Amino acid sequence: MIPYLQVENLSKSFGDLTLFSDLKFGVGEGQRVAVVARNGAGKTTLLNIIAGRDTPDGGSVTFRRDLRVGFLEQLDGFPPDMPVLQAVFASDSPAVKIVSEYERAVLEGRDVAALSEQMDAHRAWDCEQRAKQILTQLRIGDFDRRMGELSGGQRKRVALAGALISEPDFLILDEPTNHLDIDMVEWLEGYLSKSRSTLLMVTHDRYFLDRVCNVIIEVDQQRLFTYRGNFSYFLEKREERIAAFNAEVDRAANLFRRELEWIRRQPSARGTKIKSRVNAFGEVKARAHAKRQDGQVEIGVRSARLGKKIMEAKNLCKAYDGKAYVDKFSYEFKRGEKVGIVGKNGSGKTTLLNLLTGSLRPDSGHVSRGETVVVGYYRQEGITVNENKRVIDVARDIAEYVKMGDGANLSVSQFLNHFLFPPSAQQTLVRNLSGGERRRLYLLTILMRQPNFLILDEPTNDLDLMTMAVLEDYLREFEGCVIIVSHDRYFMDKIVDHLFVFEDVGKIKDFPGSYTGYRSYRQQQDRLLPRTGQQPAASPPAERRRSAPERSPERRKLSFAERREYEALPDELKQLEHEKLALEQQLTSGLLSPQDLTLQSKRMGEVVDEIGEKELRWLELDEIAALPPTAAAVANSFTGGDGKGEIG
Repeated sequence: MIPYLQVENLSKSFGDLTLFSDLKFGVGEGQRVAVVARNGAGKTTLLNIIAGRDTPDGGSVTFRRDLRVGFLEQLDGFPPDMPVLQAVFASDSPAVKIVSEYERAVLEGRDVAALSEQMDAHRAWDCEQRAKQILTQLRIGDFDRRMGELSGGQRKRVALAGALISEPDFLILDEPTNHLDIDMVEWLEGYLSKSRSTLLMVTHDRYFLDRVCNVIIEVDQQRLFTYRGNFSYFLEKREERIAAFNAEVDRAANLFRRELEWIRRQPSARGTKIKSRVNAFGEVKARAHAKRQDGQVEIGVRSARLGKKIMEAKNLCKAYDGKAYVDKFSYEFKRGEKVGIVGKNGSGKTTLLNLLTGSLRPDSGHVSRGETVVVGYYRQEGITVNENKRVIDVARDIAEYVKMGDGANLSVSQFLNHFLFPPSAQQTLVRNLSGGERRRLYLLTILMRQPNFLILDEPTNDLDLMTMAVLEDYLREFEGCVIIVSHDRYFMDKIVDHLFVFEDVGKIKDFPGSYTGYRSYRQQQDRLLPRTGQQPAASPPAERRRSAPERSPERRKLSFAERREYEALPDELKQLEHEKLALEQQLTSGLLSPQDLTLQSKRMGEVVDEIGEKELRWLELDEIAALPPTAAAVANSFTGGDGKGEIG
């Protein structure tokens, strides 16, 4: 393998905080490397140093000579009045620089022979054409539009196009999926999987990481560990490493106790062997007292009591410039319901959230809310507070004490500690927090208000993998309602019961299942496109049934038996989902015997297959019924009550 990058003895500190020390690793041609670590461990700083945007305190970064390197930063710095196409060519890519220099030379009438050779070497002649092609694939069609007019997701796609157009040999990506919708994440996943570029990236999207990367570098306790495999392999081997470390500490602790007892019995250390043993005691003591700073976010906050009436939307409509973003949306939420929202960027997802929370007035329709409902709205744009405030003061502005699920009252300082802000970090100014730390503080300020109806718009952006896992567990046990907009497919699959799918012109369809189930259904519809010429919808067309695809059966009513099956399926799906959750907990408990592990693994496969079959059967019957999910159907399955819900 040809070495492309070599990092030697890299160190970086900010004041008394050491991010990493003496890091050593290399990246070879064709490798796809992900860097994982806790928030604040220096992932972005490490990428910035490697890309030449920052300087280390010590050590060196060496790229192979003449290597073409591209870099996608987490935050762009585009001027608001810069046109899209110009922004794409504002990158530091050597190919882009050569194009700019060549164009200036032509305009000034200078000799371009040498520059022409460089244009050949960098394959830069068709750079503009490639830029427009990639922008089009990323759904950016107006190349003259100003950057200040674009949404966060659109700006991210322009920056992404700038990193990809030169087809670099080595591509550095810092959180490439942040602010992208799921369709764009999957497009990028496919693009990078086929690309010949060597990759070094930071990402918290576990499906993306699992499918794109083949090497994972973990920065832990200021040290570096390398795992040559995908994310699933990393999780397995990381647990083995930590278990081995803990076992070594336990052995050293036992040895330390014996040596300490021996030393206390010795009047003095006169003999050579005795002195040697005493000298070795210091090393034993250090190993015995080694500790993993393995702090983990502890949420456990109590939610306010929730009454019978939750929230109901009636015929909500909202349009801008004649385009409907939400059109006649009606739904009644029930206790314990967990809803995911999917759709392209700009389709109206955030508009719906703002309508439900009352921060945006509808053109028509209304939202009614129960008296006991306390909404916690986690916005995509994050926390907006005085940058010069200390962390503890931000929290104290909300409450002095926080009620926990076990009945305990925690002071603000104690609660901050649960969110990995120890007393020293509580004095930190907000402006000095990392992106992940700011997100953690924002989540804390939302939960301190003890909401019982959580609305989370891209909650996983900038959160580390460990914090996301804790948040997932909390949301799965949350007794109130949860609405989630997220590009993180793994996060959605673990939490939501059903989906609101945004279609064209503001239509929102209910899908009774996970994102992966919905994606499988869409892929089946895509395979029908060459024959039907129809665009797939969130609900299956009648042609999806087992009759010949070229024959569209006439609309008919459900038979008595089909009606009973249709109404029973949601309850059956709910039972299967509960069984699946119980099986997951058993399989990851580490308490099963080998025989039970085999049996439960087999049952897990059967349950997953049954869920898929029943979801598709429900969709078939739903299309025949030609009815929105109302009264007896989906609302009962997700709420366990007699409520009604319909989606326009």
